[in-house]
Amino acid sequence: MADRPAVDADRLWADLEANGAFGATVRDPPERWGRTVRCGTDANRKAREYLLERMAAADLDVRVDAVGNVAGRWSSESADPSAAPIAAGSHLDSVPEGGIFDGPLGIYAALEAVRAMQDGVFEPQRPIEVVSFTEEEGGRFADGLLGSSVAAGVRSVDEALALEADDGTTLAAALEDIGFAGEGRLDAAEWDAWLELHVEQHTELESAGVPVGVVTDITGITHCEVTIEGDADHAGSTPMDQRTDALAAASEFVLEVERAAETRTETDPAAVGTVGSLDVAPNATNVVPGEIEAGLDVRSTDYDSMEHLVGVAREELGRLEADRGVDTALERPFDLEPTPMAERCRTALHETGEAAGIETLSLHSGAAHDSMYVAGVTDAGMLFAPSREGVSHNPREWTSKADCADATRVLAGALAELAGV
Repeated sequence: MADRPAVDADRLWADLEANGAFGATVRDPPERWGRTVRCGTDANRKAREYLLERMAAADLDVRVDAVGNVAGRWSSESADPSAAPIAAGSHLDSVPEGGIFDGPLGIYAALEAVRAMQDGVFEPQRPIEVVSFTEEEGGRFADGLLGSSVAAGVRSVDEALALEADDGTTLAAALEDIGFAGEGRLDAAEWDAWLELHVEQHTELESAGVPVGVVTDITGITHCEVTIEGDADHAGSTPMDQRTDALAAASEFVLEVERAAETRTETDPAAVGTVGSLDVAPNATNVVPGEIEAGLDVRSTDYDSMEHLVGVAREELGRLEADRGVDTALERPFDLEPTPMAERCRTALHETGEAAGIETLSLHSGAAHDSMYVAGVTDAGMLFAPSREGVSHNPREWTSKADCADATRVLAGALAELAGV
């Protein structure tokens, strides 16, 4: 591609800084910015309103769907308005005390790509849409990827709107409260292709000294809910050989998951297994623990590895029942298989980087993203910008202005190529 959209790094950075102020928990520039932006909160409203202002300033045709997904469409004079658009974006919400780049970089990079095309009088043959999905991070109404699950047809609008926060507030009520209860359903299947720019949340790019990563596939994720039941008893008067200690059994379970995952990495480096949460009952120092609820997270780009690690977990629970006399149960409420990115999208990103003199590196994503669901209904691609020291979901999350701009240049060029400039 001889001509490439000229990204304005200062304009992009100004948007990221402005968005970072919404829900700010730490604001100690230049490299420590925290924010808490949960779906349906006042901070979320302010972030959404600012995005709509910036979209309007770029002459985008904005719509909000019933679950709060936002899409701004730009059609150049030469574009066929009936053609399937190319879409790009990410999410505005955050984890508690998260960073300012995770999510917003993808949205404002997509917006900057459109503005760069407008400034350079580029004439795409297809419309381009800038998209913000509702509640990617999860934690208030769902486990995550809420808006994209609806856009991909995995979850119905009615099902999503009925979801409740811990305080009983429904998603429908929360969106109504902040003024973002729209109409209809954003349908990702109507897009010709989708691209998402995100911070890497790992150190591969930083270690390699490469400014842009092109994602080959997104890890699969399984969440298991594990229960181990023993007998609560007096910590002083119950002899050691007469105890059925649920926490002691759970400790063996945690270590076996770790051992199995470490062993699996010998053949599958992407395989990981984590027991990340424990609820102990009655949770008193002078009582032998009677019941444990544990949360198990298993991930890999190879679904066979995921099945293997879940199988090991089940086997270990069976052994604990036999050896320790506990009762156990394992439920698997959340299971997403690994998701490959479309070859045409990966090729466009690599070729654009080469044409711009920006080195790219192929790598996989160990975290979940909205692109997982979108990839089920249209061609999808992802690119990464480096995360300093791999830090994310933390006020120390940091991607330099130069790296944000380089990744946005690759995104803009790929969008232009896919849209038929």
